[in-house]
Amino acid sequence: MCPIVAIGGSAGGFEAAMDLLRHLPPKTGMTFVIVQHLDPHHGSRLPNLLSKATSMPVAEITGTITPQPNSVYVQPPNKCVIANNGRLTLVARTERQNLAIDHFFESLAEECGSRAIGIVLSGTGSDGTAGLRAIRAAGGLTFAQTEESAKFDAMPRSAIRSGLVDLVLPPDAIAQEIGRIGQHPYIRRPAVDGSEAEKEAYRQADDLGRVFLSLKKQMGVDFRGYKESTLIRRIQRRMAVHRIDTLKRYARLLRDNKKEIELLFGDLLINVTRFFRDEKVFRALKKRFLPSLIKKKGSNRGPELRVWVPGCATGEEVYSLAISILEALGGQISKWRIQIFGTDLSESVIEHARLGIYSSAIEKDVSRARLNRFFVKRDGAYQIHRNVRDLCTFARQNIASDPPFSRLDIISCRNVLIYLSPELHKRCIPQFHYALNAGGFLILGPAESVGLYEELFKLVDKKNKIYIKEAQLRRVQQSSPRSKVLSCRI
Repeated sequence: MCPIVAIGGSAGGFEAAMDLLRHLPPKTGMTFVIVQHLDPHHGSRLPNLLSKATSMPVAEITGTITPQPNSVYVQPPNKCVIANNGRLTLVARTERQNLAIDHFFESLAEECGSRAIGIVLSGTGSDGTAGLRAIRAAGGLTFAQTEESAKFDAMPRSAIRSGLVDLVLPPDAIAQEIGRIGQHPYIRRPAVDGSEAEKEAYRQADDLGRVFLSLKKQMGVDFRGYKESTLIRRIQRRMAVHRIDTLKRYARLLRDNKKEIELLFGDLLINVTRFFRDEKVFRALKKRFLPSLIKKKGSNRGPELRVWVPGCATGEEVYSLAISILEALGGQISKWRIQIFGTDLSESVIEHARLGIYSSAIEKDVSRARLNRFFVKRDGAYQIHRNVRDLCTFARQNIASDPPFSRLDIISCRNVLIYLSPELHKRCIPQFHYALNAGGFLILGPAESVGLYEELFKLVDKKNKIYIKEAQLRRVQQSSPRSKVLSCRI
């Protein structure tokens, strides 16, 4: 599939899309898909109108089609479009509100990865913001129209304030930038596999070392223990934004550019997160594992539950667990002491998590009953209710080097270990064992496992990757700076 540019707009978005198409080079080799909020009860004249702004063919999507380069496709008014298996497919609109842009952006991120580009134009609401997060986390590039040039600035403002936008420009400038970036090797070549990335890292070891040194000096984090294949792709993404084609030049840029170091740092840490992500995990927790913990600890004097979420990003996982615990406890909540810790390397995302303010895009992940009970709506956004925030403590922490929390009942470390090297796995898994109470639960992501440390944890839910701490810990080799042998007995 060729690179795909997704263009989302609502009120005022038609005029912005016309302006963008008018300034696009006709031979970019890319596909353009326009998702515009339209009244589902009226036929769309959008393709005919947009075709006046470009020499590229413009067509409304019907059924399932294979996208062609140098073509423009328009979503019909009564359907949603998704990218799947190299094609564009129409699906029914079922959301409580029109989130067609997020829907398409998220599918495009999964389908195209680094060859996805997302653009949010004029419109009301916040549709597109969550989708941009998915595109950026997958390695794609993100744009938003400037608030000043937008007829309705709510949608681009939501995207810009999220910190997920690479470039903020008026539509004509976005078009020119797309034309330039579209020729960059990062967009043009398919993602290299792990072995090729390792070879490339070896060839560029000195320049990569300089990049890591700049990050360590300013941000205080040593990324040498993280997976190089992932790091290189994230670095190349920043190189594409600056239209830099060699790592040597980019390392030189970092030496005198503190702002770019911060942006690269954010890119290296970004992860897709949302409320109640992987709903089956939360269903299993609420139905099976939380009731067993509550029953086991409820007879204690002053019972407490302690939970830790390493790599919590902007806090959705932390608050999802808090809500699940409150629902599981029901009328017993006043008897319990609940402490939920969320940690991350990035101070900026920790601050976001502390505030607990999220765009209206969360309506597709959070039920109306939960929104009414656990959130307060303010200025078109949702803030976690104070009584939920009071249960949660957020702090900056590095699981690769800082000591863990202790006396924990649950550790939810989902989709963090996949970014760490095997050496860091050897450090983290025994630390998780040490931090958990006997019978405590460790939750990992679908592509993660405890690896060599199966004797420390028993897999009690294979489908949802939930482990329970084994009571006995025999002598286990733990990788650490001094290669100590950890020996303890619970």
